[in-house]
Amino acid sequence: MNTIKETNFNFEGQTAFYRGKVRDVYTIGSDYLVMVASDRISAFDVVLPKAIPYKGQVLNQIASKFLAATADIVPNWVASVPDPNVTIGKACEPFKVEMVIRGYVSGHLWRTYRDGGRELCGVKLPEGLKENAKLPEPIITPSTKADVGHDEDISRADIIARGIVTEEDYAQLEKYAHALFARGTEIAAERGLILVDTKYEFGKKDGKIYLIDEIHTPDSSRYFYAEGYEERLAKDEPQKQLSKEFVRQWLIENGFQGKDGQKVPEMTEEIVKSISERYIELFEHITGESFQYPEEGDVLKRVEANVTRELQNLK
Repeated sequence: MNTIKETNFNFEGQTAFYRGKVRDVYTIGSDYLVMVASDRISAFDVVLPKAIPYKGQVLNQIASKFLAATADIVPNWVASVPDPNVTIGKACEPFKVEMVIRGYVSGHLWRTYRDGGRELCGVKLPEGLKENAKLPEPIITPSTKADVGHDEDISRADIIARGIVTEEDYAQLEKYAHALFARGTEIAAERGLILVDTKYEFGKKDGKIYLIDEIHTPDSSRYFYAEGYEERLAKDEPQKQLSKEFVRQWLIENGFQGKDGQKVPEMTEEIVKSISERYIELFEHITGESFQYPEEGDVLKRVEANVTRELQNLK
């Protein structure tokens, strides 16, 4: 498949380049970022050896739809989406925290609770919680944004005490996170889905806070199907979900959790195809639209041409 494993462009006015786990980011002057959503996939903070066809397009297009649908809540960084895999936007100074918000007892929260933890990121957890049950109200469990290696859980108090974010800005980030989660929950419900948990990233430019990066995608969020949710919960059965959790579960079942000495299991063509299909399924379910496969051809040449043309328009 003609996937984007990595890019190595050199755009006019380019001043910096950064390769993240799944995105290649080009800085243009001091004003714009070109964010290319590659088809790389990561889990447990490890980039897996094979790229997933259409994954980057799915993430970029879901994010662009949700960013547009929440622009009345908080301004966002997007200037244009010139290619299925690319967003160009304002170059902001990112806050060094991810605002993780959880509405249900799942994933990392459940694993912490199951193993005896009764506090996560400074948030006290009551006794008697059940896996996948709805929390009384959504909670924010932030993590530090690590440049290298694993992100780390951190409390609101530590973020402020360490000067990572000012108390005033952090209070605003919390308000934005709750409002965005509420909107995402409403949109998901219209599509027969439950938004379980997600994360938001914010940045600042000229003293103004912007929502940056992607939102409500399967890489940053967990969704359950609403149909059958209560029955599965009552029977202590796993929920049917649309998220990257199925990739993590496949890795765990094959002896990999990103720990030293562990080897990534073989990614067969069948596994790669199944992951790609799950990403496309989420796109169609959450947007209510059919996934539009790109035309055949050199995907890197297409991306480069579309970005070059748009940067000329933004001059």
